[in-house]
This record gives sequence, structure tokens and C-alpha cells, in this order.
Amino acid sequence: MRRILPHSKQLLTEMISEGDIVVDATMGNGNDTFFLAQAVGSSGKVYAFDIQQQALDATKERLGKLYSRTELILDSHARIKQYVPDGISAAVFNLGFLPNQNDHAVITKPDTTVQALKAALQLLKPGGVITVAVYDGHPGGPEERDAVLEFVQQLNAKLFQVVRYEVVNQQNHPPFLLIIEKTNRRAR
Repeated sequence: MRRILPHSKQLLTEMISEGDIVVDATMGNGNDTFFLAQAVGSSGKVYAFDIQQQALDATKERLGKLYSRTELILDSHARIKQYVPDGISAAVFNLGFLPNQNDHAVITKPDTTVQALKAALQLLKPGGVITVAVYDGHPGGPEERDAVLEFVQQLNAKLFQVVRYEVVNQQNHPPFLLIIEKTNRRAR
């Protein structure tokens, strides 16, 4: 059995093809952006968002030669639709704060995260997937978790399938993964 982030990457590997357009909604230190840039190949594009300059700097350094496959955007993920074209194959969200930093004051917020999810779902092509790693063990985390869960539970089941993947026997607020797939069916 895989932990949540390796599970997310395995799923994304199966869903993303050469030439696809994808989104890293929470760039952080660039690990997902790097992974996605490899997955889309030389003809694809990764749009990566963060509100912190140090995240962009770390990601650009991490990408190296893969930087040309990306567009690093210093803006809120809530503004995805201002930058990203319709027809994305996947989007990745890792909620919480910038990893490996002492300052955890800058965190993802319930309102902007739900707004970003709505926008990403509108851009997502049928058969596409969004993964959301939910971390709720920090101040503000439970509020964001609840807002995200409330949002995804209300999605039309004819248009979206939502799965929750988690380890239930771990202490100290283990993260969990939400997987949202846009079906090929039409709502009636």
C-alpha cells in the first residue's frame, strides 16, 4: 500500500500523457511541478502557482532544464482561469504551508482553495483528474479541510467521482488525499 503522495503520483502518471496541459495549484518547493514537467514531456505545459517568491525561486532552481515546460506564476491559485487554457488533464493541490520552512504563517485558505478547485474543475477535460492532499494539523487547517470536503461532497455525481484515500491508524492529523475525476457522462 502506498502513502498518499506516492499514490497521487502513480495515479497522475497513468492519467497524464505527452503534450498535456496540467496545473500545480500549490507550487511549494517545486517537487510536484518537477514531476508534472517530466510527465507532460517536451510538448506539454505545466502552470504552477504560488503567492511566495521563495517558492518560485526554489521551483525554478529545482526544474533546471525542465523550466521551459512550465509557466511559474506568482499569484493565487484562485486566479487559475486568468492564466490557464481550457482542457487541462490534471491539477495537483497540496494544501497547508510551504514545506521545510520555519514560518508557517502563510497557508492556503478555505475561500481561495475552494475558488481554485471550482476553476480547475471548469478547465478539466472529461477523464481528467484533480488530486488534493489535505493537511489539517496546523492552525487554519481544519477550517480549510471542512470547506474542501463540503465543496466536493456537493459535486454532481453524474459529472464527477470523488474518492478519499487515507491512512486511518496514524496519529497527529495524518494527511489524506482527495481524487476528483471528471466523468465522460453528461448531467441530465
